Amino acid sequence: MTRFSRLFTILFALCVVLASGARAAGPAEKLADPALEARAVALQKELRCVVCQGQSLDESNAPLAADLRRLIRVHIELGESDTQIENYLVARYGDFILMKPPLELDTFALWFGPLIVLVIGCAGAGIVVVRARARMRPTAGPSSL
Repeated sequence: MTRFSRLFTILFALCVVLASGARAAGPAEKLADPALEARAVALQKELRCVVCQGQSLDESNAPLAADLRRLIRVHIELGESDTQIENYLVARYGDFILMKPPLELDTFALWFGPLIVLVIGCAGAGIVVVRARARMRPTAGPSSL
């Protein structure tokens, strides 16, 4: 076995040991107090997973969502209110993390973007239908029947 392969093996084993220890050191997934746990779950349902984007933190299986769920529980254990926790997460991730972002100039696209796309799509489909009907109409003139 060469010196390089031994070094590589030692470094690989060290990484495996450190990675397994990091997972074990995290806080418990659920809070001991049922009232605080219910509060954490309710808050998770109001916050969007920034990776999945269509799911709340409560529904998402993304690693970042799991980290944010643990972070919420840590902040709850520290005695912070739901508003303080939301403000902290909005400061880090922006209004997009809220499942119901406030109606502001910055969030206009979040609120009305889908409606605008739907209106443009319907208008485009309407134009296509009108042009197709115009091509299908018989031309006015003497009939050769």
